[in-house]
Amino acid sequence: MSLAVLYSRAASGMAAPQVVVEAHLANGLPSFTLVGLPETEVKEARDRVRAAILQSGFEFPARRITVNLAPADLPKESGRFDLPIALGLLAASGQIPSDKLDHYEFAGELALTGELRPVRGALAMVLAASGSGRAFILPESSAREAALAEAAEILSARSLLEVCAHLAERTALAQAGAEAPSHNAADYPDLADVKGQAGPRRALEVAAAGGHSLLMSGPPGTGKSMLAQRLAGILPAMTEQEALEAAAVQSLTGGFRVEHWRRRPYRAPHHSASAVALVGGGVNSIGNCERT
Repeated sequence: MSLAVLYSRAASGMAAPQVVVEAHLANGLPSFTLVGLPETEVKEARDRVRAAILQSGFEFPARRITVNLAPADLPKESGRFDLPIALGLLAASGQIPSDKLDHYEFAGELALTGELRPVRGALAMVLAASGSGRAFILPESSAREAALAEAAEILSARSLLEVCAHLAERTALAQAGAEAPSHNAADYPDLADVKGQAGPRRALEVAAAGGHSLLMSGPPGTGKSMLAQRLAGILPAMTEQEALEAAAVQSLTGGFRVEHWRRRPYRAPHHSASAVALVGGGVNSIGNCERT
């Protein structure tokens, strides 16, 4: 066949909309056209994919190649589409079977050797894909993070060759698993360390019990940051849904660590930080500021 269709996920703020990757081969002078509103790092996939395919022992199609990332009006960024693009070319050229491609979603950046590198937002992508009924194939390190979403089926791969062997039913990919670390309130700074400050301590307790917001105001050195650091220790333990949402946000910035699972995030921006610095700047910025 000269056309292959695969599924992946983009990153749009906290959402991970589905992207359909269509690879088509036609007669004519050899060329590689990538369409679908790709950013520069996505356009550079052409060179990474070519080298990875050749290094994996396959033949790069010497034909007129068109790869479409649909929907066309959704910006595409990062190297997450390297893996589905490479698989699409191999399937369209008949080098791997295409009958099982619609059972999976794919994401992964390719090294020139064909090895798979981790991608940002793995957990957010898997949460968005959990209702599709498809398994998700991810690089090994990203798969361990995404496996925290227990309702999803995650397969872990180390290279393009391993994914091809799985699709050809020669060597099955391993199911990814993540052992979430146990966590308790003792990991947080203890409110008992605060001496005096009876009024602010009472305010923290009321806010924690009622789920209220807090605005601390006062001159430097009066204990605002010290009290704020200890608020998480008197809050209830995070529910499964809260933990997944917090982890998904951190995953989008590449800052999530499995050992921080179920730990309430805390950020201490400098007092001179501007409003733009707090919430993130730019049209497509996610923003790195989180609050307890």
